[in-house]
Amino acid sequence: MTIPDDFVVPGGHKGPGFRLEPLGPEHNVADHAAWTSSVEHIRSTPGFPFGDWPPLKGLSLQENLRDLKQHAEDFTQRKGFTYTVLDDTDKVIGCVYVYPSNTGTTHVRSWVTADRKDLDQVLHDTVADWLATRWPFTHVHYRD
Repeated sequence: MTIPDDFVVPGGHKGPGFRLEPLGPEHNVADHAAWTSSVEHIRSTPGFPFGDWPPLKGLSLQENLRDLKQHAEDFTQRKGFTYTVLDDTDKVIGCVYVYPSNTGTTHVRSWVTADRKDLDQVLHDTVADWLATRWPFTHVHYRD
């Protein structure tokens, strides 16, 4: 699904105990620290069923930066929308990936750090409601 040209993509969203903002290169160090601290938890999170991300061997900061730049480019081109999850102190505690497909289904995944696993369901429910009420998607598949 392509995003209608007249749709204004949200620049973020606020949830209980967290907020979302578009993921970009400026989050590299904090994003890298967040996911590398929680590989096992993320791999066990619904939506990451294949066990290939995050990589067990990790990524260098440079490799992570390349990924973040690609997510930012996807956002700019309206191909995909990745948001970093920040707690109330602006610490990176997770990520949300919103990727429309050509089949009309929008695929969504999210994760939080192991030390914030209490937010797994809260984040899911908040994002699911946000997508249903604020975005133009008709079929969302959250947590493949």
